[in-house]
Amino acid sequence: MSVGRERQEQIQRDLFGRELFEETARAEAMGVAVERVGRRKFERLRGNHSDAEILALTGPPVRGRLEDVMERGGAVWLLTGPAYPGNVGFAIRTAEVSGADGLYVDNDFDHVKRREARRASMRADRFLPTAWESADAVIDAARRAGKRVIGVEDVGGEAPWQVDLTGPVLLVVGAEAEGVPRHVLERCDHVVRIPMAGFIASYNLQAAVAVVAAERLRQLEREHS
Repeated sequence: MSVGRERQEQIQRDLFGRELFEETARAEAMGVAVERVGRRKFERLRGNHSDAEILALTGPPVRGRLEDVMERGGAVWLLTGPAYPGNVGFAIRTAEVSGADGLYVDNDFDHVKRREARRASMRADRFLPTAWESADAVIDAARRAGKRVIGVEDVGGEAPWQVDLTGPVLLVVGAEAEGVPRHVLERCDHVVRIPMAGFIASYNLQAAVAVVAAERLRQLEREHS
């Protein structure tokens, strides 16, 4: 294992054998978390390019400090004031799937609603640093790490594809009704607006996250092609 990285091994529950037992025991002795999962989940994680019986998942620690997450050099998300656990959960899942370094939420959820949000994410928080912090603390940490701060709000003057979303960035999305608070928008380097053509005032929070996350991946792919 590389220093500073976590490793988790996943195996099928219905697989047994001396070699497999010894491998998992060795991993647990090294402090590696071993999770036994059902066949369908295992095969979904493994894909169709391997017949491995054990998967090793490696990555940065998911319980990292705010400062450490900001130093990783990629994208971090900040949700300000979301009202619904389901939307937070969908955003966590989208952030993880799109390769973000972490996601922070600034709202007043109690432990019950936070647990509901994590469940709605399909437990993507097992692979993505996810925490509740004040918006100012998150932005301050982003600034110290040299990140650009990009808000997503209907007062923006540019579309997401007109702004560079690659590199170290903090992406800020607001509440379902109120949007990003004014004092947070004033701290942004850019504010982008997702084009709309209907009568409803805005997209759902998690839809906005998905649009910007996908656009960032598109830009990264173009940059590396």
